[in-house]
Amino acid sequence: MKIFLTHSYFLKFDPKQFNIGQPYAPIGTLYAASVLRKNGYNVHFYDTMFCTSPTDIIGELNAFKPDLFLIYDDGFNYLTKMCLTNMRDAAFEMIQLAKFVNAKVLVSSSDSTDHFKTYLNRGADYIIKGEGEQTLLETISTIRDNRIDFSSISGLSYFENSIVKSTPPRTVVRDLDSIPFPAWDLINIEPYRNMWMNSSGYFSMNMTTTRGCPYKCNWCAKPIYGNRYNSRSPQNVIDELLLMKQKFNFSYIWFCDDIFGLKPGWVNEFSELLNNNNLKIKFKIQSRVDLLLHDNQLKALADSGCDTIWVGAESGSQKILDAMEKGTKVEQIYEATELMKKNGIKPAFFLQFGYPGETIDDINLTIKMLNDLLPEDIGISISYPLPGTKFYDNVKEQLKQKANWTDSDDLSLMFNNAYSPAFYKQLHRYVHKNYRNWQGIASLKNLFKGNFVLNYKSLKSVFSPIYFAPASYFAKVKLKSLA
Repeated sequence: MKIFLTHSYFLKFDPKQFNIGQPYAPIGTLYAASVLRKNGYNVHFYDTMFCTSPTDIIGELNAFKPDLFLIYDDGFNYLTKMCLTNMRDAAFEMIQLAKFVNAKVLVSSSDSTDHFKTYLNRGADYIIKGEGEQTLLETISTIRDNRIDFSSISGLSYFENSIVKSTPPRTVVRDLDSIPFPAWDLINIEPYRNMWMNSSGYFSMNMTTTRGCPYKCNWCAKPIYGNRYNSRSPQNVIDELLLMKQKFNFSYIWFCDDIFGLKPGWVNEFSELLNNNNLKIKFKIQSRVDLLLHDNQLKALADSGCDTIWVGAESGSQKILDAMEKGTKVEQIYEATELMKKNGIKPAFFLQFGYPGETIDDINLTIKMLNDLLPEDIGISISYPLPGTKFYDNVKEQLKQKANWTDSDDLSLMFNNAYSPAFYKQLHRYVHKNYRNWQGIASLKNLFKGNFVLNYKSLKSVFSPIYFAPASYFAKVKLKSLA
């Protein structure tokens, strides 16, 4: 069988991410390619990351004439979990284009898992729900052998006599070392490298060491891997890092796991293997503040080359953290941040505003926490209900006009809350300006204390209050008027 493999993330359809200029290759899609090739299938990979339109695929689609058209999104990229409507519309258009060349269409993504009936009604023949590789192989072999019974394949939705059928969920793969490395030879890495160098001055690549997350934050969707957590062995990860370093000579790695190094002893073994292989890398990860306080985790991470840790701080209000069922304490955020700085690791915060029940007092506690701790970077979002979460179930009756963001900068508040959508958009602006102002003040203090490294970034920070002090003041005045 001839299989045309692509994904539905178009960087230019997400203006915020395009302007940031830090794209990552679709490793989930490349994993699918490697599994298919290992099983003898003829795979043609087409990367839509830098395309300007779904119609860009037409030339290669007509030339390759596939039997099967496969949209397999990167489930390791949080942007695909957001089910952005720009990407959904692109997927629908590609499905129709594939139908023009008489190809069967399979789709595997967070969005199609959440909205499988919609995708089937728009022309897809099969929707793979959950972890995709094994379901993909079984579905393709059934199609190849001209069998008509798909009921024994776990994790699949399809039409049967004009009725949507869904089989039971598939259990996840536990032995991740058994999955071949992503098909890195299929990707043209130069557009990624060029955009990174132009935007940031270095080249970062992405990699995953685990699948899933065992924690149960009630707003966090896990449509692909669920609440199960499985890990590759440290040696398996090192082997891929050595291959990638030789092939691409990257500067930096983004370990895009939901939780990095959760398995006891994993980080220590990983650090030891890096040293044994004389592999010097810098990387960033995602973790939880409570995990970072145990087992000398931060020292082992620092010894491994960890540069930045993104944590889901979310809120400075314990009331909101408890409502989210986050399982962390505000004091743990403070303690973990100080320990990260002590170990030479840059802390970075994910913050979330607009969770049901949040008041202006809760918002002020989050702003106070931010000003107290001054992490290296922040990412601010507005509470965004996704299918499959307790949060979504609580507000789904209000999601009549709009249930998904158009792109990652949409920030629409799609349910009723204490304040207006305009308030939360202004809050987003104010918090960023206020944070940059306090960062600048901290740099000024360090300058006067003699604790200052002279470079472009530090000088820019020192002078930043000239702009951000008045900008944050006026943003606050507008915020108060909206409140």
